[in-house]
Amino acid sequence: MNAKEYNIAVETYADNIYRFALKHLKNEMSAKDIVQETFMKVWDKHEEVSHEKVKSYLFTTAYHAIIDWIKKEKRSADFDLADQSALSTSAGAEFDLQGILEWALNRLPEIQKTVVLLRDYEGYPYDEIAEITSLSESQVKVYIFRARQSLKTFLKQKELVA
Repeated sequence: MNAKEYNIAVETYADNIYRFALKHLKNEMSAKDIVQETFMKVWDKHEEVSHEKVKSYLFTTAYHAIIDWIKKEKRSADFDLADQSALSTSAGAEFDLQGILEWALNRLPEIQKTVVLLRDYEGYPYDEIAEITSLSESQVKVYIFRARQSLKTFLKQKELVA
């Protein structure tokens, strides 16, 4: 990949990588850091990355950076308290389905959350998700199915789904 193709990749995918990171991290500055780190790593290997595969390479790199960030943060923060406060604010006086869905999504195991975000929020096909996450396509489908079942069960328990 040359510099022109790299710049096209930045223009094309930076917003998608940012949204992907933000959904995981819930922190704008951290999401911006992930985007920057991702594109730095791609530039470091730009001669090895083909322009046709840059999208998959970017999301794979971002995914691994997000996982590393989460592991680091879990050592220093208590996510359970953050989850409880998010639910109490999102399920307050008004019915906030988006807030409750985001809270439920954040309760999923990390791999399930990732595949659901890539499939349902970003619209990636199963084969690209498999490539990004280093899973088989059938594993991706299983994780998505289990995540959707968990979300459905959670929402039914909260009497949000008819």
